[in-house]
Amino acid sequence: MDIATTPKLELIQVADVVARDKGIDREEVLIAMEQAIQKAGRSKYGPDHDIRATIDRRTGDISLKRCTTVVEEVEDEFAEITLEQAKKIDPALEVGSVIDEPLPPIDFGRIAAQTAKQVIVQKVREFERKRQFEEYDGRSGEIINGVVKRVEYGNVTVEIPRAEAVLRRDRLLPRETFRQGDRIRAYIEDVREEQRGPQIFLSRTHPEFMRQLFRQEVPEVYDGIIDIKSVARDPGSRAKIAVISYDSSIDPVGACVGMRGSRVQAVVGELQGEKIDIIPFSDDPATFVVNALAPAEVSKVVLDEDQGRIEVVVPDEQLSLAIGRRGQNVRLASMLTGWDIDILTEQEESDRRREEFRQRSESFIGALDIDDVIAGLLVAEGFASVEEIAYTEIDDLAEIEGFDADIAEELRTRAFNFVEAERQRHDERRRELGVTDDLVELEIFTPAMLVTLGENGVKTLDDLGDLASDELREILPDAGFDEDAANQIIMAARAHWFEDEDGAETNAGVDAAAEESDPEPTA
Repeated sequence: MDIATTPKLELIQVADVVARDKGIDREEVLIAMEQAIQKAGRSKYGPDHDIRATIDRRTGDISLKRCTTVVEEVEDEFAEITLEQAKKIDPALEVGSVIDEPLPPIDFGRIAAQTAKQVIVQKVREFERKRQFEEYDGRSGEIINGVVKRVEYGNVTVEIPRAEAVLRRDRLLPRETFRQGDRIRAYIEDVREEQRGPQIFLSRTHPEFMRQLFRQEVPEVYDGIIDIKSVARDPGSRAKIAVISYDSSIDPVGACVGMRGSRVQAVVGELQGEKIDIIPFSDDPATFVVNALAPAEVSKVVLDEDQGRIEVVVPDEQLSLAIGRRGQNVRLASMLTGWDIDILTEQEESDRRREEFRQRSESFIGALDIDDVIAGLLVAEGFASVEEIAYTEIDDLAEIEGFDADIAEELRTRAFNFVEAERQRHDERRRELGVTDDLVELEIFTPAMLVTLGENGVKTLDDLGDLASDELREILPDAGFDEDAANQIIMAARAHWFEDEDGAETNAGVDAAAEESDPEPTA
């Protein structure tokens, strides 16, 4: 566009065409033209002057003027004037007033016209980028259709409405290829404003892509009658989705499968044959995990909520099915449910229980000087340590079949004496190792823990304060400290590094750590 030869009305028409073609506001195009004319004006009259251009929005007339601001003290002689000088021009002027001096129309030369054109192109591009970002910002999580514009090194550039997006090769399904002109459907994973302009990143491997595909294919999901609670994918191979219905008359699994599998097959076709297991969701973790491991059958489930783990026992012949090829089935089930899943066969679980029974029985026999029958009865009642026996009420022990009050009292006395002896032994060992009383005064570690700390070089508050939370948990793996509790213990050990007049910080840290971990006393 050559502003030098563009008639006035045609200038307005050009602005209309550019605005329509680029999808930006007409006013923004006219502002870009005014800035281009201003730049050309500064080139002619000097860059220090405050040159302003205005295009009449109706007629296309261009007015050019030089502006001078009235000030108390002049700092820029090209753009400012003193109040005294301004009064000579117009007595009504005050500080802050702006004097407009009309300038004759610019006779654009070739260089000035080219400069103006570059400014307009640059401004229009900036407005276009701003419009693209505003249009797609906040649309992450949607599915969008586009056309492949080009493919470079496996990365696909997709032309979408009034913008371009990038589908990186690591966001494509395995063995999936596209050519220029192919239609494509993808998930908007991220929209970022970068120096080179807004960048829209697409994905066909994101778990939410599958959720949105079902939302498009299953009306009940779109209407919110059926909710997809979680999605786990091994892109291009297999996936699991957990669904729940808020209408008791609608089967969520059947609705997602569709008549003769029509709905799920539409999603499978879009994902290049990815197999999809549709799982009924349950608020009960054990039931949910059992459902997620389908098609394998589960015999028994044991939850460990503190560790976020779940132990699943399956028949021996179901082990390979439960684990899946290269662990795929159990891995997807874990992703779907949010639980770490350990799978055992019935034989493995039986062997482990026998070994635990034997170890506990031997422990009781050695510690309490009892025979294997009494030890077996204690293990069968669920006692796992001598400490539990030492702090159990005599009446509760006497209720065990085959026990009476005398036996119960003797067992508890022997258990208590053993625990005290072990405590003294650990305390002596702790002193030999040089573990200071400051660690004991934290009242968070058992004597056995203090010995373990000393054997690992942690003997003072400073030593404890120098640890990271994962190091403390590694030294004391059986203490039951989670990351937050470990951090609070370490911060309590560091408290003396800072000014703390009343010691409140130390006590608060230790109390909070003790409440969270609450480890069982051990010998």
